[in-house]
Amino acid sequence: MISRYSLPEMERIWSEENKFQMWLNVEIAVCEELATRGEIPSQALAKIKQKARFSAARIHEIEEEVRHDVIAFLTSVAEHLGDASRYVHLGLTSTDVVDTAQALQFRDAAALIRREMGILMETLRSQARRYQRTPIIGRTHGVHAEPTTLGLKFALWYAEMGRSLRRFDAATAAVCCGKLSGAVGTFAHLDPELEENVCRRLGIGFAEVSTQTLQRDRHAEFLASLAILGSTYDKIAVEIRHLQRTEVGEVQEPFGEKQKGSSAMPHKRNPVNCEQISGLSRVLRGFLITALENIPLWHERDISHSSAERVIFPDATMLALFLTRQLNRVLSDLTVNEVRMMENLKLTRGGIYSGQLLLELARRGARREEAYSWVQRNALKAWDERLDFRELVKQDPDISACLRPAEVDQLFDLDHYFRHVDRIFKRVFGS
Repeated sequence: MISRYSLPEMERIWSEENKFQMWLNVEIAVCEELATRGEIPSQALAKIKQKARFSAARIHEIEEEVRHDVIAFLTSVAEHLGDASRYVHLGLTSTDVVDTAQALQFRDAAALIRREMGILMETLRSQARRYQRTPIIGRTHGVHAEPTTLGLKFALWYAEMGRSLRRFDAATAAVCCGKLSGAVGTFAHLDPELEENVCRRLGIGFAEVSTQTLQRDRHAEFLASLAILGSTYDKIAVEIRHLQRTEVGEVQEPFGEKQKGSSAMPHKRNPVNCEQISGLSRVLRGFLITALENIPLWHERDISHSSAERVIFPDATMLALFLTRQLNRVLSDLTVNEVRMMENLKLTRGGIYSGQLLLELARRGARREEAYSWVQRNALKAWDERLDFRELVKQDPDISACLRPAEVDQLFDLDHYFRHVDRIFKRVFGS
């Protein structure tokens, strides 16, 4: 996936080189805090900050022998430090470094995703305003219901994205959290204050209590926020795919000048981008299952979660970033066929106004059950026999006893359904 969709900013965050660099950043931050306490000589700290480095190739070479990645990393760093190396990793256990460094990777990955979410929300806002009062048929069960506006669809998606953004921010805060509490979480060799100060230096939170690991409900919450985000993207993509169907033809995703839709049928313009969003959103949701399975670990720690996380964390954040950009491209350049929308509003030959007619008959004193049967028989006849619903209503003796023809005409008014659209927009977007 990484090579196929080329997201170099996210690839860099999860690269092996950056992972080791984050490990080193944590080690140095601990050394700095210990130096403020006089537990590391200032000369040794200066040497560590100046000369501490690593070689990924050397780490691999050492790991082949020791079969432990953090020990291999520390050995590589020590080869550059000499005697000062004895102050590195002082009082720490491996997962202190790994989990805290991983929080730094999550912080940077989340910042990329959040930025793109903001861009997508601006696109949704812009399109909502553009099509605020553009009529389109609303559908329930896939069947024509009552008129709505295309702008309201965009406003709905914008509001849902707002909830996703708040959920994402909360999950990011939960996962961007370090721990330096030692082998079983008791701070046997360092103290809680050091953990708090180091995490502040690194710009992340700290766990109130931990074992050797950060608890994986934090990571599952983050993956859940991405899974829900992907489901929203899937929802939007499915709606566009429906509206692009030949029989509907109301919108169309971007189609390049040299793009081809089918090897056999040159006329095809398929919603391949939206189908891709739907397909990859399923993959994104699937990562959540693994994250949930990673929550129960044996006693204070095992490493059953570790191997899985090396796959799901980079891939999930990569997918979330890609899907956000992909959906933004689709929505930014969406082709809207307003003529077809108006044609489709007329397909029921006026049947979409049946609800308003029913309500008015009830207001005029007709019993609702009776009024419903009067309206329904005319609406179904109009559909089955391809007749004009309004004219049938005017000719119906039961309805005519309640409403004059001119009063019937007033009920077949598209604008009636949009009289509260501005109020809804104020709720969503503010004044």
